[in-house]
Amino acid sequence: MKVVIMAGGKGTRISSVASDIPKPMILIEGKPVLEHEIECLRKQGFTDIILTVSHLGNIIMDYFQDGSKFGVHIDYYFEKEPLGNAGALFQIKDKLSDDFLLLNADAMFDVDFNRFVAFHKRHKGLVSLFTHPNNHPYDSGLIISNSKHQVEKWLAKEDERPDYYKNRVNAGLHVINKEILNQVIETKKVDLDRQLLKPLAGTGKMYCYDSPEYVRDMGTPERYYAVCEDFKEGRVQSKNLSNKQKAIFLDRDGTINKYVGFLRDIDQFELLPNVSKAIKKINDSGYLAIVVTNQPVIARGEVTFDELKNIHNKMETLLGIDGAYLDGIYYCPHHPHKGYEGEIPELKIDCECRKPKPGMLFQASKDFNIDLKQSWMIGDSDSDILAGENAGCKTARVTDEESLYDIVERIL
Repeated sequence: MKVVIMAGGKGTRISSVASDIPKPMILIEGKPVLEHEIECLRKQGFTDIILTVSHLGNIIMDYFQDGSKFGVHIDYYFEKEPLGNAGALFQIKDKLSDDFLLLNADAMFDVDFNRFVAFHKRHKGLVSLFTHPNNHPYDSGLIISNSKHQVEKWLAKEDERPDYYKNRVNAGLHVINKEILNQVIETKKVDLDRQLLKPLAGTGKMYCYDSPEYVRDMGTPERYYAVCEDFKEGRVQSKNLSNKQKAIFLDRDGTINKYVGFLRDIDQFELLPNVSKAIKKINDSGYLAIVVTNQPVIARGEVTFDELKNIHNKMETLLGIDGAYLDGIYYCPHHPHKGYEGEIPELKIDCECRKPKPGMLFQASKDFNIDLKQSWMIGDSDSDILAGENAGCKTARVTDEESLYDIVERIL
């Protein structure tokens, strides 16, 4: 599969770090960020690369040449005049494979691309977006999808957004079928997001691939220095899903939000004190933060799936405002006891996911390659602790004396 890396940006916001070299050549632990990207690709068998360059592009071309000393083959397209961040794709269309990877050269990442490509091929869309949560969703573009992972809405920063939303941000990594380049674009400059990708929202042809792996833009000096620290501490490489992950599984009611019995009304959802600080500490530690919650209100017919989704969107929105995020949310909608008015009969079953059974933890382990023995389950009830033990996790219990924040402080 061909890989196109867009390396033509000027990087004006980060010019105070390095103004005399193109942004992709800024050093991370002694190597240009673009070299780190190429190494990540080469290790996974992606060796056929096209670099699109413009501003100070000769520096990039002189350094990487034909790519042979880096174990890859590199072709170049030099933009003599600015074509926007996607115009070059139309110029190199004949050189592309039917599906190709499209990446930015100014981000630090370490991603299992084979897993990403497999997702794309399974869903047979025109585009697959690599999406993830971040610690500032309130000023990021948001991707809204349905249960089939199809992108329904693409909300840019300037677009109006709902009060509550899932923390899902486009990370700037894509698998694209070159069929989208068959359209006629009248403008000389082409904007990838606004002219090519965003119009696919709602068509069923664009999918989002949710992943907790490390992808960070280095658009400002502050973000650059944060990436340098993350790389030095090993957080960049460790988040690649080809490596075993560690997770802290969290119950919801009574652990993250105030316990009100069966929570049916979104207005009843209220984060407990210091929960955002606790989850932010989990985020910074390298552990995944994953919610696993029993929600029998679905089977009881008291809350719809859409209403539960909005409650969870409120949880993610409130956490995001505080700079914290969740890597995954799993819920069990079942309940084993039948015979109640308004119940949903097909959900009244003795399932494998309802805690204290460990089904949700097992599913998360499969999805994120988690080592359960190195992970924790934290909750406020016997069923939470038993679910953790049944999955082989270490466990801790929230009490009046020890909150989630206290526990996270103790175990990390």
